[in-house]
Amino acid sequence: MINIKFATFITSAVKKEQYPQHFYKEIAFIGRSNVGKSSLINLVLNNKSLAKVSSTPGKTTLINFFAVNNQFCFVDLPGYGFAKRSKDETTKWGNMIEGYLKNRENLALFFLLLDIRRTPTDDDLKILKWLSFYGKTFAIVLTKVDKINLKERNQQIKIISEETGVPKESLILTSTLKKMGKDEILKRVETEIGDYLESIDISNIKEINPKDSEK
Repeated sequence: MINIKFATFITSAVKKEQYPQHFYKEIAFIGRSNVGKSSLINLVLNNKSLAKVSSTPGKTTLINFFAVNNQFCFVDLPGYGFAKRSKDETTKWGNMIEGYLKNRENLALFFLLLDIRRTPTDDDLKILKWLSFYGKTFAIVLTKVDKINLKERNQQIKIISEETGVPKESLILTSTLKKMGKDEILKRVETEIGDYLESIDISNIKEINPKDSEK
């Protein structure tokens, strides 16, 4: 399984012209505001403060890129569904996310995060439609599984599976509080980009200089 040695923030972007120019395969994460996305990314990357965790839902409005082991890249996409966003802000968000899906050839895998306690929303299902339309490989991650008991968990897994059309056994269960799901996420990443990782010479891996990505 992939061993996370280090991860480094590269840059933030809104549009294609601002994306970092690199050869890395990218693994993107998205979910509703307050779904626990940044906390989960930090858990997987063994860094408590790399992805900024905000106490204010909807505050993150940029696409953030992180180099991992100088081999591949995690991409933290802004959350959605925040009620206080204006119509114009929501439209800009949609254009930003759809633009990334449409234009980013580096994208190898897309994780859609859903709060296990909630039924998928229209926004969640819209993301799934975009992923299908643009032919992107994706997996669904259920967050905050520690917040409900086993009976409720099984009921919600069934509902979410039916609503999204994703088999129950393919859903990834996570809890940052219980440090649960990290290995499953990394195994899924390895399944998608394992051959690519084997082709990279890792003998001289060193931490990336963010400025290098802008050249």
